[in-house]
Amino acid sequence: MATNQESNSAQQLVELCSQRLSQRRLILASNRGPVEYYLTEDGQLRSRRGSGGVVTALGSLSKYVELDWIASAMGKGDRQVALRAQGGRFKVPSASDNLHLHFVVSPGNMYHKFYSVICNPLLWFLQHYMWSSSRTPNIDRAVHDAWENGYVPVNQAFGQAVIDDAAGSEPLPIVILNDYHLYLVSAYIRSRVPSLVIQHFIHIPWPSPCYWQLLPGYMRQAILSSLCTADIVGLQTKRDVRSFLQCCESFIDEAKVDYGQRTVQINEHIVRVKAYPVSVDAIGLKKLVSLAAVKEYEEKLRPLCGEQTIVRVDRVEPSKNIIRGFRAFDTLLERYPQFRGKLKFIAFLVPTRAHLKPYQRYMQEVIQLIEAINSKYGTEEWHPIDYFYENNYLQAIAGMRLYDALLVNPVIDGMNLVAKEGPTVNNRDGVLILSETVGAYEQLGQNALAVAPADLEGTTQALYTALTMPADEKNKRATELKRSIEEEDVTSWLLHLLTDATNLAQERSETST
Repeated sequence: MATNQESNSAQQLVELCSQRLSQRRLILASNRGPVEYYLTEDGQLRSRRGSGGVVTALGSLSKYVELDWIASAMGKGDRQVALRAQGGRFKVPSASDNLHLHFVVSPGNMYHKFYSVICNPLLWFLQHYMWSSSRTPNIDRAVHDAWENGYVPVNQAFGQAVIDDAAGSEPLPIVILNDYHLYLVSAYIRSRVPSLVIQHFIHIPWPSPCYWQLLPGYMRQAILSSLCTADIVGLQTKRDVRSFLQCCESFIDEAKVDYGQRTVQINEHIVRVKAYPVSVDAIGLKKLVSLAAVKEYEEKLRPLCGEQTIVRVDRVEPSKNIIRGFRAFDTLLERYPQFRGKLKFIAFLVPTRAHLKPYQRYMQEVIQLIEAINSKYGTEEWHPIDYFYENNYLQAIAGMRLYDALLVNPVIDGMNLVAKEGPTVNNRDGVLILSETVGAYEQLGQNALAVAPADLEGTTQALYTALTMPADEKNKRATELKRSIEEEDVTSWLLHLLTDATNLAQERSETST
């Protein structure tokens, strides 16, 4: 059944693209691109797959349709390539040969203000409920300056890049904007090319209105007003959709919000607000685990495993709740000494934003806790925790093949694809322990062990339950998780996303003629 569903979704996506996107181009914009260029020690220019959830989710689109991807030039290699392309689009070598890239090059100081002052310390922390509101944030003059002289002009540059890329195309392209980096782009485009179909997909959570009120009014007003100039705003979950509609009702006086239809009308323009839960490439993951490199990593990792093994895979950022996960594991070993010497915890920790001090401090705290637990319980023959601190996707996939319990306990996440990758590749009927606050919980919660992210006692008990669960129950849960993920994989997600966008483009074309 799942295989038929997968093949049906893929076939429908191929048909959709051939019928509706064979003549109409697709422009995608995100801060990170599908490819990043770097200089080797001897000055040679090389490329590698871009990192991040947006690239993972959207990277396969060029298999189905000609795709123009607009992204920031992140480093020296990207800037060098952009210079060679004279600031325009260029073809990227890919399996499909359908991918073009256009780098937006921002002055270094401007990009720093955009990315390292507004996007991550401010918007990312806000949208993941990560502020300690009695102490942070402190939106001082420097932050206001970073908004005006970083976030606004970089968004304008992206908007102009989209306009330039769309110029001369008939019919007009469909534009898909991505995430919190580009909230102001839609308004800029709409004011200059009113008839473009614009879809903005937000990959991270959308907080309730009261949390957005920590931002200065003009910032949240600009964000919401711009998003409401799009035709479709896509979010991960129904919860996020409700929060977005509530924000529009609370902060935009002229907004007419229809909760039943999930629309916002401002003057004559209507934006549709929809949940598109992103997923993983289930078929691709199954092929991936058969690669020799993954099998080699699996063999290297197997000696690190215990009689039972807990695994986690996370970027090292505070929202991932890594420290509470290890504290719960500490309590488990203290309370249930029968696990000592037999149970292992392997953590695959991916560096992220390591130039920012909050992330540096968090990694230090994580390492200190790991060392304390190993010192507390370790013997000459056994230590409880092994960790890897590197961006090594194939190694992490190999590790997820081996878990008996997968701990996914973020404070909050838009979706969390680890919760879907793990059950897809695991071959031990492993148990998924999942925060109720991640987007994946809406789909997978029934067959996972639920935890509240701040509940140390509950997380300890969930670990114990997972490790002592009868084999038949483990098998039933693991089978249902695989089925659910395979039936709603990334191809299905792309199909829903593009169906709505192309339907709207077709309606607009028919109306204009």
